[in-house]
Amino acid sequence: MRQAKEPSSAGAVLGWLALAALAPGAAHLRAGWRRTGLALISCYIVGLLALLAFALTTDNLVGTLIERMTTIIVSAAVLGVTWFAVIVHSFIVLRPGRLPQGGQIVTGTLAGLLAVAVVLPFGVVTQYVWTLQSTVNDIFQETPSDSPSSGAAVERPEDPWAGRQRVNILLLGGDADDNRIGVRTDSMNLASVDVKTGNTVLFSLPRNLENVRFRPGTPMAQHFPNGFRLPPDPGGGRSDLLNSVWEYADAHPEIFGGKPHQGPRVLMDTIGYTLGVKVDWYALVNMWGFARLIDAIGGITITVEKDVVFGKYNEGLVKAGTRKLKGADAMWYARSRTFSDDYTRMRRQRCVLGALLTQADPATVLARFNRIALATKELIRTDIPRGMLKNLVPLALKVKNAKVTSVQFVPPLISTGYPDWEKIRTIAAKEMRDSGENKPPVAATASTNPSPRKTAAARKAGQSPAKGITDGCDGSL
Repeated sequence: MRQAKEPSSAGAVLGWLALAALAPGAAHLRAGWRRTGLALISCYIVGLLALLAFALTTDNLVGTLIERMTTIIVSAAVLGVTWFAVIVHSFIVLRPGRLPQGGQIVTGTLAGLLAVAVVLPFGVVTQYVWTLQSTVNDIFQETPSDSPSSGAAVERPEDPWAGRQRVNILLLGGDADDNRIGVRTDSMNLASVDVKTGNTVLFSLPRNLENVRFRPGTPMAQHFPNGFRLPPDPGGGRSDLLNSVWEYADAHPEIFGGKPHQGPRVLMDTIGYTLGVKVDWYALVNMWGFARLIDAIGGITITVEKDVVFGKYNEGLVKAGTRKLKGADAMWYARSRTFSDDYTRMRRQRCVLGALLTQADPATVLARFNRIALATKELIRTDIPRGMLKNLVPLALKVKNAKVTSVQFVPPLISTGYPDWEKIRTIAAKEMRDSGENKPPVAATASTNPSPRKTAAARKAGQSPAKGITDGCDGSL
């Protein structure tokens, strides 16, 4: 027969309940429910040891957790309900009915609050992971069979990169709106990441690159054997620049035997050929969608080197100085061409991107998780397969603390009207080689506030900012 050992005061009941919340089964042992108490504590200890073993023996912990989000959601929900039931039953076995009426009211109320409190963390985890899973499923494809990189996912789990030293991801900024047909990629950057160190070279290609060459043997190369050239537009502008490749390929499926939506494939292959690399995947960001993301994290702080005018009638102004910008002002700062040129605008776009990456710290992301997830769904289009996230997430964490070198192929480094394609490939190869050898960076671009030391180092190395290497948001190219 069970020998009950009920606590003699309300304080004792609440104390044992609090202990049961941290170590399920403690209250049962105190009340004489030895078998139940030992079973609960044993399950608790085994569960903790299993979690510890999983964390210590899993090489790619973050990636594995992302891969098992459904399991996490179900487990959190079940554990939350179980913990709630344990608290309720612990309260019952402590027999608070023997307390005076006032003690019963107090302990009952606080026990109910404690039961709810122990469920809240599990509820938060369930809700966050559910939102993350929904966002991932909306953005990333299960089997992107129409992608040129669809075979990039490797079967050998011990080496997801199949012995390759670098992964190349094309980062695109699209200037889509309701008044524009098709996709114009006004911002084109290739991130080449060393898979071992995370060292990254970020190559920026100008939107107005002319006479673009296509990889020999491809349909576009056969259609434009002397480079991408079209008659001038009625207004005198051109629709045969690098930023028009995606749009043109999408608009002319007949070039590809009637296959539609060839824009991403063609642009990836074209930029890969231009730089002498194989592009694995692309990520297209709606530049104006960035405004919603920036608002979701509460704005970004940027040093605006001089007043930036914007608007159809020059009615808008982002004033010079270090200030916190909301989404709309940050995008006007990044996008405005008024009293400016494409190269200055490219640098401003990189400043906004760098500020977003450095200021979106974990605390901010967690506090505004739902808003960020909603904004991200509307922001990104990509062909990265969902299965590769397991490997790309830890690689992205490496990049955050690694060396990032930035190279902009702008005048006078190259002529946008008559590009030296061999020179571009030679520079790209050298920068990737130096990055892999872990040499000091020519210039880093993660900071929105320039360091005079970095600028001096760049000049010492013979690569001034004016020659295509950027080092911050100080207004220099």
